[in-house]
Amino acid sequence: MIIRDWTSDYKELRNATNNFVKKDNIAKLHQIYKNCDGVSSLFQKRSTNALKIAYIAVDEIGLGNSAVIAILLYPLYAEKKIDAASIEKQFGNETAVIVGGLNRIQQLYTKTSAMESENFRKLLLTFAEDVRVIFIMLSERLFEMRNLKEREAEIQQNIARETAYLYAPMAHRMGLYKIKTELEDLSLKFTAPDTYKTIAQKLSESKRSRDAYIERFIGPLNEKVAAAGLSFDIKGRTKSIYSIWNKIKKQNTTFENIYDLFAIRIILDSHPDKEKAECWQVYSIVTDMYQPNPKRLRDWLSQPKANGYESLHTTVMGPEGKWVEVQIRTKRMDDVAEKGLAAHWKYKGLKGENSMDEWLKSLREVLENPELHGNEYMDEFKLNLYDEEVFVFTPNGDLHKLPKGATLLDFAYSIHTQIGSSCIGGKIGGKNVTLKYVLQNGDQIEVLTAPNQHPRADWIKIAVTTKAKQKIRQVIKEYETKEANNGREMLLRRFKNWKIDFDEANLSRLSKKLGFKNITDLYIDISQEKTDLLEFRESYLNLDKKDTPELHESISADTFEKKPTKNGQNDDVLIINNETKGVMYSMSKCCHPIFGDEIFGFVSVSGGIKIHRKDCPNAPQMMSRFGYRIVRAAWSEENGTQSICTLYVIGNDDLGVVTNISSFISKQTDVSMKSISINSDTGLFEGRLVLTVKNTKTLDDIIKKIRSIKGVKSVSRM
Repeated sequence: MIIRDWTSDYKELRNATNNFVKKDNIAKLHQIYKNCDGVSSLFQKRSTNALKIAYIAVDEIGLGNSAVIAILLYPLYAEKKIDAASIEKQFGNETAVIVGGLNRIQQLYTKTSAMESENFRKLLLTFAEDVRVIFIMLSERLFEMRNLKEREAEIQQNIARETAYLYAPMAHRMGLYKIKTELEDLSLKFTAPDTYKTIAQKLSESKRSRDAYIERFIGPLNEKVAAAGLSFDIKGRTKSIYSIWNKIKKQNTTFENIYDLFAIRIILDSHPDKEKAECWQVYSIVTDMYQPNPKRLRDWLSQPKANGYESLHTTVMGPEGKWVEVQIRTKRMDDVAEKGLAAHWKYKGLKGENSMDEWLKSLREVLENPELHGNEYMDEFKLNLYDEEVFVFTPNGDLHKLPKGATLLDFAYSIHTQIGSSCIGGKIGGKNVTLKYVLQNGDQIEVLTAPNQHPRADWIKIAVTTKAKQKIRQVIKEYETKEANNGREMLLRRFKNWKIDFDEANLSRLSKKLGFKNITDLYIDISQEKTDLLEFRESYLNLDKKDTPELHESISADTFEKKPTKNGQNDDVLIINNETKGVMYSMSKCCHPIFGDEIFGFVSVSGGIKIHRKDCPNAPQMMSRFGYRIVRAAWSEENGTQSICTLYVIGNDDLGVVTNISSFISKQTDVSMKSISINSDTGLFEGRLVLTVKNTKTLDDIIKKIRSIKGVKSVSRM
């Protein structure tokens, strides 16, 4: 049964690969699968899914023989139908390395703990071993997101949030913009279904007028480019739903006020030697016809992005006074834009091939530092995924590429650790600049150093790149370790002279009494001669030996009992009601949950628990980065307490509308208005109403009734 299904499904994959997968490899796979009777249902599912994932990897990314065979082998390896040695012997070392990487990731990966610090670090290190592992994981995640509707609601949420936080940025770094866009859209579809449906519906409603405008824009342009004797294709591209939603959030506006819903893409069929010249030729034609915005020119032809992306972007004033983005590229560039760095394997000798190796090398340098905390891994890694680049030069003319926003300090560390650690400033165009100077494209920088300079803790805030931050922490730690050892030796000698026993446990107690974080800080203080040793001796001799830690009332394990939830399961759920005792909790101010909202608890730094709505704007970040601090929570019963909520109202700029809204709310018995703020512009007003309500049912009724007031365009909860 397995081999029959497997063989049938393989035909589609074989057609996509143009039969490039070696026949002898397929024969070997067939033979192994023939011997797989009596296997688990999990294996059957894995083997079927593997073919579909392999198809994505080939058709949408462009992976080759070793990667495809590794994908198809992994279910066999996981089922222990084949071992690593056999894989290497039969299919080669490359395939064995990829299978090993996939196995390590699967061992680390659970839906609840994948983002925990140590697992996350190991996950990224595995990624860094072979770039094809990244592409395969992205293929697998894309397959999973396309079939996510079949999973349970809670799992859908977790996977969707993680996809938006880690996998979409990863696709961005790989240059897989099409896949990145789909992952973002699918993530939004499950994390904010109502928002997704609303934007999708509005895009559908405006499609006819949008298509008509694109035709009016393209028509004359098509004639001009054709007259120049160029071979090309022109098409319109609508913005993704996620991108529109992101823009609505950032600009605090509505769908109707987003005007750049689409872009025009001109794809040239150019000879490699003429690519740049013909792209600029088309740019000249476009800007002759339509007025360009010089601030919106993006030249990624001269300096491609780190992920290999090459294109020329400009924004021009189209018909009816609308701004339109025009993207100009060749077929090769478009292939790279669609399939990212994997496409470079088809175009040998072109720029950008080594950029991934450079990034992975940098990633390894950071991840191999054991001192970096888990949250820092995630924050800085994500920064490196999304950052654009600036290009700067040394006095000798050597080119250095750094993330946008990088400082002089980052540049110094990019040259050499010693130069960075001794940097005191720099010179650009003969002018002195500080460590905080933000690099600009084209800067030629001379780094100034001093032998007595060394990194300080505040440098971490100045640096942007993970390499610089990691080196700063490393050097500071080495310096502190050296100082602490020196201070300990000084104190040891003094104690020997005073004929006092050197008891490190008592010293640790005394250091805390004196206000030091730990005994290491005490030793550093002594080394730097900031502590009077004679006074310290007296404190040590007078130390109360009977001083003991405060005893806390303990509860026997025999008497401890979890309260069952309504479904009878003993899950750890924080029940919110008037009788909740012994637990410090409060309602978060970022989303103001009220009775009836789906909620969760977040353990704050202070130790108390903040209650958030599950659709809180900060929820995805908290759940992705701090999953271990999430507490399940539920309402027990309505207690009659009034809770605060904020409504965002848009309507016609008419005094009567605002008056009607205020009058309506004042008549409600279970609702009171705390404040109202109104801003008006271009015939519309934006209003924020701060209300107190008892529950979501009351709030939903209020929203529904406000929407029915004449002149009100939209009402939403903030």
